[in-house]
Amino acid sequence: MSSAKRGPGRRPGSADTRGEILAAARKVFAEKGFDKATVRAIAREAEVDPALVHHYFDTKEGMFAAAMQLPITPDQIIPTLLEGPREEIGARLVRMILQVTAAPETREPMVALIRSAMTNEQAATMFREFISNALLFQVADRLDVPHLRIEAAFAQMYGVIMGRYVIKLEPLASAGHDELVELLAPTVQRYLTG
Repeated sequence: MSSAKRGPGRRPGSADTRGEILAAARKVFAEKGFDKATVRAIAREAEVDPALVHHYFDTKEGMFAAAMQLPITPDQIIPTLLEGPREEIGARLVRMILQVTAAPETREPMVALIRSAMTNEQAATMFREFISNALLFQVADRLDVPHLRIEAAFAQMYGVIMGRYVIKLEPLASAGHDELVELLAPTVQRYLTG
């Protein structure tokens, strides 16, 4: 009985290749963190050709967002933040985060990842590497803002998400978007423009 070498693409008989790639991605991201995980390692874990991984996911960031069930990806966030007047970026950032976290189907995966990062070092490493390298530092470099300032702006909004949806502080938890944008945007803007 000879064993033929498997050719590129999906292995025979698999009905949910995308799901299998995502399961492999979750495992590789958990073991290696976001920075050290590679498309090749994920393809190897899923027992598919790397080209098939690229067929389903354009970028490693997009695959991470799908694997972690994040509602948004850096390629959606970065243009939204950077388009428009620089003096309004604080308001755009606050409004975008409030909109993304408003609906349970988009809020729950983010809150789950935040909770996991608070109690699990592997989850914290993945979250930190993804947020820093795939998102925050990309925005900071395009705006020519020091990384410390973009992390401070992120920390401000991270605290709002924690207070609003994890701890459920009142009146923060029930405050309207417009009220929070008016309150928070000037502080976030100061981080980004000095």
